[in-house]
Amino acid sequence: MTQHTSPVEWYVGSYMLRFFELEDSAKDDPEKRFLSWENTVLVRADSKSEAYEKVEKIGRDHDYPYKGGPEGVDVKWEFIGVTQVLAIYEEIGGGGEILWSESTRKLKNLKSNILSKSQCLEG
Repeated sequence: MTQHTSPVEWYVGSYMLRFFELEDSAKDDPEKRFLSWENTVLVRADSKSEAYEKVEKIGRDHDYPYKGGPEGVDVKWEFIGVTQVLAIYEEIGGGGEILWSESTRKLKNLKSNILSKSQCLEG
């Protein structure tokens, strides 16, 4: 087993989508701000490479134009790409660790990221 292979054959992956109106003349402007979603999904795969391909397919499956809003404007959620694929090292189940991150931060900054239960329930 390598650090990139899940012993339980599960991976968590994220992909990025952006939303725009098809007739927007600035839709290809690299400086323009767009509504975007980063979606995170679970995939079962034999390797990280296969997991990447599955996450990419899920993202591409959400990339198509449609009529949006009451006026039926031509819009699209466009697949931008895969943002991460991480191996899961424990069986999927209650309390199993599926994500982690590592950083070095000041204590005051660590504490500033903590949410109370009520804050979590609001969002």
